[in-house]
Amino acid sequence: MQTIVQNLPSQAGVYQYSDSKGKLLYIGKAKNLKHRVKSYWRFTPEFKPNPTQSPRILKMLSEAVNLEYIVVESEEDALILENSLIKQLKPKYNILLRDDKTYPYIYIDESVDYPRFEITRKVIKGKNITYYGPFPTGGRALLDALYEVYPLVQRKSCLNEGKACLFYQIKKCLAPCEGKVTPQDYQEIITEAKTSIVKRRDLISVLTQKMTALAAQERYEEASSARDSIEAITSLSITSNIDMAKELDLDIFAIKNGDERGVIVKLFMRGGKIISSAYAYFRHTHIFDENEAYKQALLEFYTVDTPHISKQILTAHTFEDGPQIAQSLSTRFSKKVEILTPSRGPKAKLITLALQNCDELLRKKDANTIIEQKIADLFDLSAIPYRIETFDNSHLMGVATVGGMVVWDEGKWDKSAYRRYQLHAKDEYGQMKEMLSRRIEKFKESPAPDLWILDGGQANLNLAHTLLQEAQVNLDVIAIAKEKLDAKAHRAKGAAKDMLYTAEGLFELKVNDKRLQWIQRQRDEAHRYAITYHQNKKRKDDTQISLLNKKGIGKATVKKLIDYFGTFEAIEKASAEDIAQVTNKKISSIIKNYNP
Repeated sequence: MQTIVQNLPSQAGVYQYSDSKGKLLYIGKAKNLKHRVKSYWRFTPEFKPNPTQSPRILKMLSEAVNLEYIVVESEEDALILENSLIKQLKPKYNILLRDDKTYPYIYIDESVDYPRFEITRKVIKGKNITYYGPFPTGGRALLDALYEVYPLVQRKSCLNEGKACLFYQIKKCLAPCEGKVTPQDYQEIITEAKTSIVKRRDLISVLTQKMTALAAQERYEEASSARDSIEAITSLSITSNIDMAKELDLDIFAIKNGDERGVIVKLFMRGGKIISSAYAYFRHTHIFDENEAYKQALLEFYTVDTPHISKQILTAHTFEDGPQIAQSLSTRFSKKVEILTPSRGPKAKLITLALQNCDELLRKKDANTIIEQKIADLFDLSAIPYRIETFDNSHLMGVATVGGMVVWDEGKWDKSAYRRYQLHAKDEYGQMKEMLSRRIEKFKESPAPDLWILDGGQANLNLAHTLLQEAQVNLDVIAIAKEKLDAKAHRAKGAAKDMLYTAEGLFELKVNDKRLQWIQRQRDEAHRYAITYHQNKKRKDDTQISLLNKKGIGKATVKKLIDYFGTFEAIEKASAEDIAQVTNKKISSIIKNYNP
């Protein structure tokens, strides 16, 4: 490695350290690769790590045996590539903040006479667009409250109808479609509504009155819905007595590391008022690096699709790459962006408020993650598995072969992240390979979790390790399978124990062990999800087969088509010529001219 270090180019780039097994240890970026990487080492009297480095980096260098690098055009390109690779490959010694959500904004396009408020997560094209937010939670409740309190155009299609509808009759709309309100008068209502997005007292007051009235009428379900809306809107922002003399827009970021986990708090000030807040926990606290944390948090939050960015971003701590991040964001959004860490005045009080919330969140003991810590200790995982993906596949004698992935995140199922896979491989090993390979391909868009759980034994564990190693991704894996009796894995309840296959070896836990039950729960949810998809697909496929049979296409021909095209959807989309090549022109004509 000394030869590589001494012959690095003096250009911007990204460098990667790996160990003797090819496992990725660390990814970094540099304005000048030669100068940056050389600073890690001492060359005389022998080649060894520079002792002035942090304990984390020294530990990493003690394991490193290989160095690779990628040359790029500029430091900004290096910054972006570094962040992307860390998310995708999960190096052992890089911190990874799992907080890559995009938050919704409320926006209004006032280039039309009767504008409406809408929700967006992306930039909307237009010259007279105003954004409010972001709203990590409660954005939809706030939007619904606007339409409940103010007589706005309730639906996009309303203005096209040409006559007043039910909304006018129940006094929720002033019927601009019939010209019953002028654009000027409607604009006054819009102005009031815009104020209420930031100062929400009027909204909450009206919703409270509505809730009380509904409860008095014993319409408890509707009253409960109103109560939930009030709570969502109320919880949007942190209560603060800080008074800003100017109507400033500020984004405030504070990151703190704890013993078991760290936390990032974000406050969003608009017009001098804190309108919303968000927080997220992260793990890998033993390798915490403040510079990496702030750099990653800001680059992940301010994507090219972010509808609004404040000219001033406050961070609770100064960090080495702050100036470069500010320059990168300024370029990205074509306006000057400053990153500041004020030490006194009202802005410093905002920093203090964010840090106080960090302390409070770190003090909270989360009972849901205790079992995850025990799992990490038992299997010697590289991190506490806060986010887990579990895989299973399902088929019936090779028919309707599908797979499912379920996701457990911070103590609950993240059903929005569940994924279904139509699989083409004929054997279960090939099906698992297909499913895992497709998931790995998506790591760039949707980062890897902390742990994979697979339904299957040692073969599936080895498969996952091979695929991850080829992709240079660091990810812990556990496989769970029934103990084999008489060379068969008996699934009947009580017939055989569940065995756990890990990188540390084979584990057999007692049936009442909470850790085993936790893993079984993940496996069972994946099995339920996969088999439900299988049943639905088989029902649909059986219908398709039956329809084709009625048209004189036999089962052998159907099988030949499925073997070639994979799915009925693919057959439907195939050209007549392709179908004719697999079968004949007569069959092709029947399929292409038949509408079930």
